[in-house]
Amino acid sequence: MRRSAGGRARRRTSSQIRREGASRTFDGQTGHYDGGNVYCGGGRARARPNLPLDPDRPAVTEPFVERLRRIQARKRSVLCVGLDPDPERMPPHLFADASPAEAVVAFATAVIAATQAAACAFKLNFAFFEALGAEGWRALETTLRRIPEGVLVVADAKRGDIGNSARFYARSAFERLGCDACTVAPYMGRDAVTPFLRYPGKAAFVLARTSNPGAADFQARDCGGEPLFLGVARRVAAWAETAPGDGGLVVGATDTTAMRALREACPALPFLIPGVGAQGGDARAVMRAAGSGPVLVNSSRQILYASPAEDFAEAAGRAAETLRRTLEEARA
Repeated sequence: MRRSAGGRARRRTSSQIRREGASRTFDGQTGHYDGGNVYCGGGRARARPNLPLDPDRPAVTEPFVERLRRIQARKRSVLCVGLDPDPERMPPHLFADASPAEAVVAFATAVIAATQAAACAFKLNFAFFEALGAEGWRALETTLRRIPEGVLVVADAKRGDIGNSARFYARSAFERLGCDACTVAPYMGRDAVTPFLRYPGKAAFVLARTSNPGAADFQARDCGGEPLFLGVARRVAAWAETAPGDGGLVVGATDTTAMRALREACPALPFLIPGVGAQGGDARAVMRAAGSGPVLVNSSRQILYASPAEDFAEAAGRAAETLRRTLEEARA
């Protein structure tokens, strides 16, 4: 709320808050935004088209893995920046005259602008947006529009439901939101996964061996002489072999022994690797274990919260570039 000359509180619109927040918060730093354009270092990157997708827009035909390799070769980066905007950890100045959802958009937009040069992909964790209610879903759509073309977008939604529901979850991620990949939970089997494999040019990253403390409760259980996560991986590879889209695996950075076993079992599947940084995964060890197959190495908190102050975007940009270089040196 802002008070007019007569002392009466005058409510500003969301667009006014976003415009003022952009110029007040981000000008003079690594990046800022203005409307649908993302700026970084004085230049402008073309943002993605408005959502939902234009039905007349040409469909993606290039396989996801080929697009991934092409973008990574051009940018010399395997880094995926995770967007997990936690309002409790965001700099407090972002909340001046802004709702939590508006602050989330401002925070995410600044991070995108500051890290886009180092990233080949961005991963949006839907939980952080959905927790904000209806405004959070609008914030998710707005944040997606802020991501420039020339990088991939992963919907970290961890969907996993029966076939008919899975079909609509896939439609939401790929058709409504225009994401390039989506994380999927395989507990309900084939019909929870295959709807996400029906989209040419898209990918389903299926949870295999994750980096959370309770992962071993099920994933490491012996199933016919091998851990469950290896059986899941083999099934995903088989399902994807004849599907229009690509299958991939979520493989946590904290268990490089499991990662080596998964790469041996599935040499061609792309790995989405979370857990580098705040969760304890070592970037160099990860690149050695992942072998020569395609990878996206995700880092979220290490980059997002590199600084709790007004220089958060600049700090995020530096952290992203440092990690990008480390991963490239390990890959060489």
